[in-house]
Amino acid sequence: MSGRKLTLIAGVSLLILGAAAAIAAAYYVPPADGPEVPNPCGDERARELKCPDLKMAKPSGLYLTGSRLHATSNLKSRGKGPLEIRGKRTGKRTMRVNQVIYKLGRGKLRLPTNGHLVLYYVPGQGPYWKFHHAASFELRTVDPEDGDPDELVRVGPKINYCLRDLTHTKHGKGPNHRVYPGCSQNPHEKHRTLGTSVGWSDIYPASYDKQWISVSGLHGCFWFIHRADPENYLYESDELNNAGMRKIQLPPTGGRVHSC
Repeated sequence: MSGRKLTLIAGVSLLILGAAAAIAAAYYVPPADGPEVPNPCGDERARELKCPDLKMAKPSGLYLTGSRLHATSNLKSRGKGPLEIRGKRTGKRTMRVNQVIYKLGRGKLRLPTNGHLVLYYVPGQGPYWKFHHAASFELRTVDPEDGDPDELVRVGPKINYCLRDLTHTKHGKGPNHRVYPGCSQNPHEKHRTLGTSVGWSDIYPASYDKQWISVSGLHGCFWFIHRADPENYLYESDELNNAGMRKIQLPPTGGRVHSC
């Protein structure tokens, strides 16, 4: 097997009940450019903190336009506390990001990161302050030996996300009302706070700008992966559950994407 081997970390969940079997798994690829300081959510300090935990649902709502495979992404906040980041202006279209982690009692930690907010233009809507490299779309080959994700063959163009409270997807967890609004469209902002509360999700429909990955010329079985925080800029309680995956057969047949 060539390329860097991916180690399957999370357990496998089989979805049956009359549907074709699909695998939802999560794995972690150590990045080259991670957090600036040791992760307080990964040592004894975590006992005193409301650490966040990001997860990605598996790609859903798949459809094809030309050679572009569109999918809905669901970036979920599932830790003890919110994922909150605060940007400070550093350039014409950039802000440097610190992350805030709340303590179980009063107070909070403010931690430097290597992440940035960017003033990103969405066609037909205008500019938004979004977190750069918040998530990624990937297609990987299937390892013939164990069926795990193997070599990266395609990446999608969507990497900038707002981080917001859009939908309360885990009722009974977190606040019942939105704490973090949508992205600011003010290009003159000097500071900006983004975040997603526990139990809430930042969801982008398959029809939204750049919610696709090119499948032109691909034949066979592939892992389609949505991954949260692919550059590991953020501090979380669990770095091993950031990927949502489904195995798909390419090219689509009859305009539909099938599992394999």
